[in-house]
Amino acid sequence: MIPPELAHTLLAFIVAASILLMLMRPRGIAEVYWIGGCALLLIALGLVPLPLAGRAVAEGVDVYLFLIGMMLLSELAREHGVFEWLSSQAAGHARGSAVRLFTLVYLAGTAVTTFMSNDATAVVLTPAILHAARKAKVPPLPYLFACALIANAASFVLPISNPANLVVFQGQMPPLARWLAAYIIPSAFSILATYAVLRWHFRADLQSPLSRLVLVTGHDFSRAEKATLNDGALAPALTTQGKLVLAGLAAMAAVLLIASSLGKDLGLPTCLAALAVTAVVSIQSRGNPWPLAKEISWSTIALVAGLFILVRAVESVGALHFTHQALNWAQSLAPAPGTLLTGFSVAIANNLVNNLPLGLIAGSTLQAAHAHGLVASAVLIGVDLGPNLSITGSLATILWLLALRRENLHVSFWSFLRVGAIAMPIALLAALSGAILMRAIF
Repeated sequence: MIPPELAHTLLAFIVAASILLMLMRPRGIAEVYWIGGCALLLIALGLVPLPLAGRAVAEGVDVYLFLIGMMLLSELAREHGVFEWLSSQAAGHARGSAVRLFTLVYLAGTAVTTFMSNDATAVVLTPAILHAARKAKVPPLPYLFACALIANAASFVLPISNPANLVVFQGQMPPLARWLAAYIIPSAFSILATYAVLRWHFRADLQSPLSRLVLVTGHDFSRAEKATLNDGALAPALTTQGKLVLAGLAAMAAVLLIASSLGKDLGLPTCLAALAVTAVVSIQSRGNPWPLAKEISWSTIALVAGLFILVRAVESVGALHFTHQALNWAQSLAPAPGTLLTGFSVAIANNLVNNLPLGLIAGSTLQAAHAHGLVASAVLIGVDLGPNLSITGSLATILWLLALRRENLHVSFWSFLRVGAIAMPIALLAALSGAILMRAIF
């Protein structure tokens, strides 16, 4: 039997080490193995009772179902060319202007993040945009950073825009009307501020004109060929299955908005809607849906389950007492200072421990402190927007980086930080100011 004081110290050390190893990924070992191994070690040493671990895993069912549904729909959209079509539409409407293309890519990322979650933007839209940029033979970084940063900047437009939103509120998701009242203006400020910073930062790369025909088709046409071709006809047509996927996405968004407006959990509706859309598309195309199931990142589900165990383990030894005290102190301050201090503290902390474990800690702290209003809004905005500072900030940003590496394009930690150190604080200040403004008005 391990003495209580030693057990608490050992537990804290194992949890801290596992999160550090998750972020560093030594020898390329995936994150899930570090977190899962830590959870199993805590159980084996008796530091976490098996019933507690079981309850912790069960608490995340809504999040798992949400992730499964969104990943299934993202894979379905990728397989049937929806993202390639979306990127080609942006290219087709750029009319030779790099600035216009950048703006359209940013708007596409905003739409995908809002209605399909930030992970879809990071994992599936990013490779499509990179492919289009390479066809155009233009510097790809402005468009890729647009995908990376909008994946977080737009991730609190709706509850479904980021799985971290479900993690933070943990079964106490505000109804849609209350959500929009609290976050629609901060989201708009965040999106606009991030766009302005990126547009300024990459201004030199966005000066050269584009060839619309090369961008859309990848083929450099002769002058005679250009004279006989219609630009709009060059974009790859969306297949029947792709149109069904788009219609299914619209229907799913409507279902989730209705569920959110009624204050219902979003995981089960998301998963059921995704299964229904997959069934319809598979029947129409006479395809086998099982390969889609293999493309779902089941390791991500296991990673989230392991994080639930770790956070509940830390909570069981009273370690969240300090975060509880800090939040109560922030609530005792005047609204503006308390909101700004809370938002920036949470945002920076994201980049030390990643937003998934921090979201779980923040959610538990909000429940324990019965926090609401501006401070609760600041916590969520910090969790969602803070990861734009560095690569380690969120799962979506890490997935974005891995997607680029698969395409033999490497963005270093410092390269990302040079952009994020400007973009994140400005956007965060704008978003928190929007939250304070909304509170003052209403």
